[in-house]
Amino acid sequence: MATTFAPVRPQIMGATHMVSSGHYLASAAGYRILEEGGNAIDAGVAAGIAINVVKPVATNFGGVAPIIIHLAATNKTVTISGLGRWPKAASIDYFESNHGGDLPEGMLRTVTPAAVDAWMTALELYGTMTFEQVVAPARELADKGFPVASSHANIWQRPAIAELVKNWPSTLSIFMPEGRHLKAGELLAQKDLARTFERLSEVERSNAHRGREGAIRAARDFFYKGDIADEIVNWCQQEGGLLTKEDMSEFSVEVEEPVVGSFKEYEIKTCGPWCQGPVVAQTLQMLENDDLAALGHNSPDYIHTVAEALNLAFSDREYYYGDPDFVDVPMNEIMSKAYTRARRGLIDPQRAFGKLPFKGDPRNARAVLDGSLGDASGTGRTGEEVSDTSYACVVDQWGNGFSATPSDFAIMSARVPSLGIVISGRGTSNWMERNHPSSIGPRKRPRLTPNPAMAFKNGKLLMPFGTPGGDVQAQAMVQTFLNIAEFGMDPQAAVDAPRFISWNFPNSFWPHDYLPGKLVFEDGIPTEVISELARRGHDNSPEGVRAVGNGDVCAVMLDHDLGILKGAADHRVESYVIGR
Repeated sequence: MATTFAPVRPQIMGATHMVSSGHYLASAAGYRILEEGGNAIDAGVAAGIAINVVKPVATNFGGVAPIIIHLAATNKTVTISGLGRWPKAASIDYFESNHGGDLPEGMLRTVTPAAVDAWMTALELYGTMTFEQVVAPARELADKGFPVASSHANIWQRPAIAELVKNWPSTLSIFMPEGRHLKAGELLAQKDLARTFERLSEVERSNAHRGREGAIRAARDFFYKGDIADEIVNWCQQEGGLLTKEDMSEFSVEVEEPVVGSFKEYEIKTCGPWCQGPVVAQTLQMLENDDLAALGHNSPDYIHTVAEALNLAFSDREYYYGDPDFVDVPMNEIMSKAYTRARRGLIDPQRAFGKLPFKGDPRNARAVLDGSLGDASGTGRTGEEVSDTSYACVVDQWGNGFSATPSDFAIMSARVPSLGIVISGRGTSNWMERNHPSSIGPRKRPRLTPNPAMAFKNGKLLMPFGTPGGDVQAQAMVQTFLNIAEFGMDPQAAVDAPRFISWNFPNSFWPHDYLPGKLVFEDGIPTEVISELARRGHDNSPEGVRAVGNGDVCAVMLDHDLGILKGAADHRVESYVIGR
């Protein structure tokens, strides 16, 4: 009989190689590859694809997977833009003419699936193993099944979810067999997905004469240009979507330099402004001249200062971030020391902004552009209806690092029945306003919330880290990093500490609800602290229980003084860290 597994996570682990991820079976998959001789990239891809299997309410193989890789031998760090593009037929005009300016649930939010290209590009360029080797743990989990976690079971019992997917029988047949909810501990198998893994492996094997890299590329092309692409496009169009074979065949992820920010003796590297990653680097750089430790951990002064810095970075996200292939994002100027110092100067230690802060002028290193205030409307809710996304990071015995934030869950649209995947519905992160930097456009990428990161200390890799949580991600990551860098916490203590979350900006997900001045708190932050922050003008809400919506941070930290690795896995969900 299947039973749930409640893993115990050690606070510190001394090891030479380590995996931390959002699910214990995914961590086990990555660790298995490390034990078989793979490097951090091999193991990270294995863990990431396993997450696509064991956390289908958070991620899927047809979704997104932004990645950061650090190569110890060359001391080089690269990012892989695992984010899809809108079909060529998609535009604001189309949605205004056909849907009254709304962005309907389901297949019309579809962009090209990017995770497969991201996983295979990472493996092809920086791994050492074949796709068949690294996908083996995920294929076994999909074929034989695994005990579902309580977080999975709870999602499917929500009335709103049942209402959303009632017209998607291909999805219901997997996740609600015979119309009933799977209970925690029951086995979930995904035979069609296992067969997709096997089909890709077969193509790779048949192209072995092209060498490891060429065989992986052949499998990748089979997904984007071959039979699988045909099945994806046919299903999408049958369900009313816009994706074409041309959209699939012309798609490719990009390998790019990271965005880099500084915090004292540290560097923080993130993906580019096609995601919200630079919020992490910008916020920390704004705070690098503050003695945050002297303010006291989670004191009123500390929370106020960090929350307001986050709000300033979110303001720049709102007004500047978008697909740099279509939008002139002044990223270098946003990350200039002159601009981050100027923005930091706007924080009043005794008075909160109260709404979206002033728009900055990074091109001229001015804190404010023409005195303009945030102009978002002010009603809505916090968070996402479903807290999707997960995370995986690896450090291997050679010092290579891997950091990835896969996403796009099983209830974004109808599951492709022959493949066992859901086509990325990341179009939910776009705007209909024509002058918004993340407005909908043909072949344009949405602004992605998933954002893996890496921290470096004195030029050496310190820590890959990341989390799910939508707009909470950057906030949980900033707080975890500061808990380590400023307050000397071990990684697990840093992850477990109570968090505060701002919602003082438009939500990244359609219809972009916004709660001016809203600041919420987890259990563990004293009521007198919350009261003092209310006096300063924050619209406060004690949130109570620490939930996945407030992040599920995982990290692996290299302690260069002791020569060991220290791992952390968030207690808020079923994340887990394994090392040796």
